Amino acid sequence: MLSYDKPVAVNGQGPSSAAGLSSGCQTMASSPKASRVSAPVLSNGALSNGVNSNGSTALTAAQRPNKDHHIWLVTGPAGCGKSTVAKYLASTLQLPYIEGDEYHPQANIDKMSAGIPLTDADRWDWLTALREASIQQLDNGSDGVVLTCSALKRKYRDVIRVAPYFVPNIHLHFIFLKAPEEVLLRRVLARPNHFMGANMVHSQFDILEPPTADEIDVITIDVSRSAEEVLADTLDRVLNTMDGISARSRQQ
Repeated sequence: MLSYDKPVAVNGQGPSSAAGLSSGCQTMASSPKASRVSAPVLSNGALSNGVNSNGSTALTAAQRPNKDHHIWLVTGPAGCGKSTVAKYLASTLQLPYIEGDEYHPQANIDKMSAGIPLTDADRWDWLTALREASIQQLDNGSDGVVLTCSALKRKYRDVIRVAPYFVPNIHLHFIFLKAPEEVLLRRVLARPNHFMGANMVHSQFDILEPPTADEIDVITIDVSRSAEEVLADTLDRVLNTMDGISARSRQQ
């Protein structure tokens, strides 16, 4: 049985190398690679999800062995801009978006609203549900998926790392949004009607285990910069990562 208290080896992934971030996407600074990304197809303001709309049955990711599929998990403590970055990537890359907070059971939301930190036991089912929801999007026919999840500890990230174990053409990537605690605290205090209180920011930093050098599936982004800089940098890093994986796949 997999133990989430023991680090999971990160295999099959190449190394990868804000002030103003809010819950909505903002205009992005010009990006060297962004011009080759097609404009997203939106319907009634919803993000395009890449799922077949003609009633046909999509092949699962495992049944498309020559196609690379990517799971982009945007992580970090409260206030770092996970939703802003993830929605932007999903829209730009035309991928489905999963908001991790929406998968918390009501008991977890009640605890966080009351300022009570979640325990490991509170998180296991939530993390597993996020992992399975991501795989389901790929099985529905999408080339990838973008989701948000704080993933504060190494063992939380390891729960998601199980996703590609039996489907080698699934590539999992974490995008860790990094900023000092005082910066994120100011942002959370400015949020209206969010269940995550300021005291929860401190509790999250208390348990935060920043990604280590051996977690080569992690892209770290400094989000103490402007939103425009953060979004441009994130997109460039994502496109570079995809290019590297595509190049390796062609060589095999």
